[in-house]
Amino acid sequence: MTARQLITTPFTAAGTADDVLAGVDLAGVRVIVTGASSGIGAETARALAAAGAEVTLAVRNIAATPRSRVARLDLADQTSVRRFTQAWDGPLHILVNNAGIVTGGPAHTAEGWELQFATNHLGHFALATGLHAALARGAADRGESRIVSVSSTAHMRAGIDFADLHFERRPYDPQIAYAQSKTANSLFAVEATRRWAADGIYANTANPGGVATGLQRNFTPAQKQSLAAAEAAGVFAYKTVEQGAATSVVAAVAPQFAHTGGHYLDDAQEAYTVPDDAELADHPHGVKAWALDPATAERLWEVSAELTRG
Repeated sequence: MTARQLITTPFTAAGTADDVLAGVDLAGVRVIVTGASSGIGAETARALAAAGAEVTLAVRNIAATPRSRVARLDLADQTSVRRFTQAWDGPLHILVNNAGIVTGGPAHTAEGWELQFATNHLGHFALATGLHAALARGAADRGESRIVSVSSTAHMRAGIDFADLHFERRPYDPQIAYAQSKTANSLFAVEATRRWAADGIYANTANPGGVATGLQRNFTPAQKQSLAAAEAAGVFAYKTVEQGAATSVVAAVAPQFAHTGGHYLDDAQEAYTVPDDAELADHPHGVKAWALDPATAERLWEVSAELTRG
């Protein structure tokens, strides 16, 4: 059987969000960007708004976000997520699940969920499922609606440990916890597309690459050392915020990803798949098979739905 050809675009790692949106008119397009008070989320929201979109910034601290369309959303708090989705009125055309956290040590929600998994995956899962009807209305308006699930190269360090999602038995490792949550982000896009494509809703995963933002403030010494070693080896190089936002914007608007989902994008292109035992240093722009596996994606969806059923 011939392997499917990967989806390509004219853009590169050096491109910016504005480059992707050059000549694109998003008038009438309604967008939500989570974690849009700073960093990649803020740049993604700014660029989409500059192209004419009506962008709502979904953030924890609305006082620190001086924009007219801003709404409070704490992804670690399922009550906050429900309030946000219940308050949303009308269609939604693009949902950018951008927000993410890194912890330096063990942290849990009120439910006892590991905080990185709860915020980066479960919060966004509940947000997307709660907005399903709005996304379907958006698809009826424009022929499709899109979800962008922001992941990371870190996903290559760990798959999903269904036996111990919240580190109740294994020793807590913040890098593995973060990696698990980023794998979950990719698996969400796979299963959301399978379930919702019939409604005109397509989800893809975007890896923005390394960007120096507030996300690194809780890195452990081991994480910082690992990053420095990757830089020294030429495996990793920081992008600007404008460049980091570009891949999210490609997933959100590029015609190459119209009516297709479940793909993992890196440097504005669909990434090639590597075996689960592949070393990150050998494949900095690949995606592990475990992050695209349909059976794992379906199982994770069912577990996530059970956990977030409030």
